[in-house]
Amino acid sequence: MASTSIDSQIHGCLFSTDEMRDIFSDISLAQAWVDIEAALAKAQGELGIIPQDKADEINAHTDASKLDIASIGEAYKSSITIVPLVKAYQKMLLPSDAGEYLHWGATSQDIVDTGLILLEKKAYNVILRDMKICLRHCLNLAKKWRNQAMCGRTHVIHAVPITLGYKIAIWADELGRDIARLEEMSERVFVGQLSGAVGTLASLKDTGKGLEVQKRMMEILGLKQPTISWHVARDSQAEFSSTLAICAGTLARIAHEILTLQRSETLELEEPFFMGKVGSSTMPHKRNPQVVEGIIAVCRNVRSIAPSIVEAMFCENERDWGCLLSEWEGIPRQCHLLGQALEKSKDVLENLIVYPEHMEQNLRKLHGLMMSECVMMHLAPRLGRLTAHDIVYKTSMKAYESETFLGDVLKAEPQVMEVFTEEEIDKMMDPHSYIGYAPEFVDRVLEKYQA
Repeated sequence: MASTSIDSQIHGCLFSTDEMRDIFSDISLAQAWVDIEAALAKAQGELGIIPQDKADEINAHTDASKLDIASIGEAYKSSITIVPLVKAYQKMLLPSDAGEYLHWGATSQDIVDTGLILLEKKAYNVILRDMKICLRHCLNLAKKWRNQAMCGRTHVIHAVPITLGYKIAIWADELGRDIARLEEMSERVFVGQLSGAVGTLASLKDTGKGLEVQKRMMEILGLKQPTISWHVARDSQAEFSSTLAICAGTLARIAHEILTLQRSETLELEEPFFMGKVGSSTMPHKRNPQVVEGIIAVCRNVRSIAPSIVEAMFCENERDWGCLLSEWEGIPRQCHLLGQALEKSKDVLENLIVYPEHMEQNLRKLHGLMMSECVMMHLAPRLGRLTAHDIVYKTSMKAYESETFLGDVLKAEPQVMEVFTEEEIDKMMDPHSYIGYAPEFVDRVLEKYQA
């Protein structure tokens, strides 16, 4: 029976995906361990360290579903080594004695570390795939809304105009940098482990082929060969976790931006809606931003896990199980949560509802005040920068407090009318005339990621 939010039949869809649950299931973990033991045996058989027929027998029996998973879990109550798995695998090989050649020269952490890396790599491929889909949706939106003027906001107050395409292009470029981080870290993170008891691989030294075994084993598993043992060097795991946290920060910021622009008083953007989506049990009219709220929540949890994985870098001597357990629990949970956030983000970005008419209305909500910089920058060459600021400040405060159109207040100001015509003021009051290089910046982002 499920007892966590990730595996819950009720709440599970809010905290993970079926794809991530499959990746981190007990059977997937056991399969990773079996694959590692089989790869070790295959490499050793090829290099003549164990009999080739025994290596073949081991590799002919690699279906982890035939293991007694429950008995492995029961044994973990008294031992957190890989011994329970090896014993279960040995039973699966009976009546052959090939099981006597399992785990030759390895130590428990070699298998456990490499197993987690294999699962992380699968999760990573899903995360990277979905991050790229989110980027593609943002690029499509940025291109579509390249020229749509809207209020720029700083400190939640109307500032100067931007375009919706510009706002979304910033999301796209941030996602692009996250994707670059993910791709760049793969060389450092997806490294296997075969180091023996204290990392020196002394158990295979006498064969003269220990490093060859290590290299061939990693080739079979599709992982990088370690330069040296990383039993207590957990920086690559900390990097993996921290990079997931950064990705979660990006997704949460995008979701929060959609949420704040879905406020009833603003309503410039809205998460996807369909008939049958109910926002409230008591207020039938509610179209709540419940999906983006969920993205924000789970991404907060993704970020909260990263400090504990960085803390787990503090390992003692040549082996320390105390740091590993934090990774076993924390990193899979991060992947579950981020996988869910990405699944929802893909849908939100693909089917985002845009209200350009509301953007046009909101551009004029402050009665022209958001054009104060435009006026000041036109006044400055004629009256000086500081003088221009003082004049526009005084007229803006008057317009703000009287809720009067700024253009009318400017036309009543003698210092302004000495240097401007009414037609020039009217032109400066048009928010569409002051979007700067917003469309060109969109083009730059589109060009950067056009491939």
